Amino acid sequence: MRVVLFSLFLAATARALHFYLDANQKRCFIEELPTDTVVEGTYRALEWSEGAQGYKPNPELGIIVEVVESESEDVLVKTTGPPEGKFTFTSHDAGDHSICLSTNYTSWFSHTHIRLYLDIVVGTTKPDVEHDRTHVSGLAAKVRDLNVKLEEIRREQQYQREREADYRDLSEATNARAVWYSIAQIILLIATCAWQLRHLKRFFEDRKSR
Repeated sequence: MRVVLFSLFLAATARALHFYLDANQKRCFIEELPTDTVVEGTYRALEWSEGAQGYKPNPELGIIVEVVESESEDVLVKTTGPPEGKFTFTSHDAGDHSICLSTNYTSWFSHTHIRLYLDIVVGTTKPDVEHDRTHVSGLAAKVRDLNVKLEEIRREQQYQREREADYRDLSEATNARAVWYSIAQIILLIATCAWQLRHLKRFFEDRKSR
């Protein structure tokens, strides 16, 4: 079973959420991304324990992560990891990307319930602030953050220009077809009028000859 939860458009932002799924269920998110955008995801899965009456870690639980470019159907990520892990990918083309998560449990009769925490960061990977503080000053850290934001703004602007170019090409092609259609109608109308005039001329000439 595959359930698409929602569609998000994120640029240089982070989104944390949690959701529930059954053992044989797959849940997907649709991300609209510009070209060459780095996405980092962090997940943590907990399994329902009847004995504890709560969600607990299970080392035997595996999480399957699959990332696919919707238009080209290219698989960017397909891996099975532990209950807690990370995945990273870079978008090759602008457009929608499907991020799907499921468990390694294959039995359709399993009644296991999973609580899955997911944190997705869209944009370049966040810097290790704690590590950098020991090497650079606060001013240098601010300059670095500003450069990252400027790069994300530049990438977003490039993505918008690509979309505008596609729309402009489509509009020009449509206008060209409309012009040729109008010209064809005019030529057909002129030909029809000429044929009618010729027919009437012959008709009156025949009448006059009689």
